[in-house]
Amino acid sequence: MNMNPIEKNIVTVAGNQNSEETLVFGHGFGTDQTYWRLVTKAFSEQYKIITFDNVGAGKSPPIAYSNNKYSQLQSYADDIIDLAENLQIKDATFIGHSVSGITGMLASIKAPELFSKHVFINASPRYLNDTEYIGGFEQSDLKDLYNKMQTNYHAWVSGFAPTFMGNPEKPELAIEFANSLASLRPDVAYTVCKAIFESDHRKDLIKFNKKSLIIQSIKDIAVPVEVGKYLNKNIKDSVLFVINADGHFPHISAPEEVIQAIKTFL
Repeated sequence: MNMNPIEKNIVTVAGNQNSEETLVFGHGFGTDQTYWRLVTKAFSEQYKIITFDNVGAGKSPPIAYSNNKYSQLQSYADDIIDLAENLQIKDATFIGHSVSGITGMLASIKAPELFSKHVFINASPRYLNDTEYIGGFEQSDLKDLYNKMQTNYHAWVSGFAPTFMGNPEKPELAIEFANSLASLRPDVAYTVCKAIFESDHRKDLIKFNKKSLIIQSIKDIAVPVEVGKYLNKNIKDSVLFVINADGHFPHISAPEEVIQAIKTFL
């Protein structure tokens, strides 16, 4: 169905409304735009800030979601293009966590006028190990993950959340992530999770030529440091910044490190 992208993605426009520089923040799997709250405040005086919820996540209308359409990451990239064009964004900086790092890149390849800079935070072009490529997972790992999701979704959430969040000394972070995952429809979570983990966008890196910052946690069970190095090697105009952070969500667990890296880049 055709839907206004601002309503479909629950787009929020904040920060300095008069600024000519715009930062667009895209969230990762199992989270929503509220996960940027600790980072965006550091940029709100100087930049216009755009946040949004991916379809199937956060407060995005359930009617906008289709298992068939959103089984490919390009559909999320097309949504980014739609909302950016609706807001008449040009030459902005796209800051994407995890899967949104890649969907932001795909959007930029298709509509190069929208974004002039990209920030990838714990993002991966492929999660599966391959010949001479370390992605972090074997197919058997994913098969086990999918099986647990389908057998007892809420039991899966209780194990998945603390493992991916890390930072066991801050249990409140894992609880927040678990609550966020639990709010998703299990069938939507399964389809989105599979679309992410089965994706392979390594060849798209060749088509991408925007100035980029790659922020990588030193310890992340989902995206090992080798993936950050791979992105850095294959994105021509990029710099890798490995931060002293534990887990897949450094913008929540180590926001000051992320803020400093982005400020230095900008």
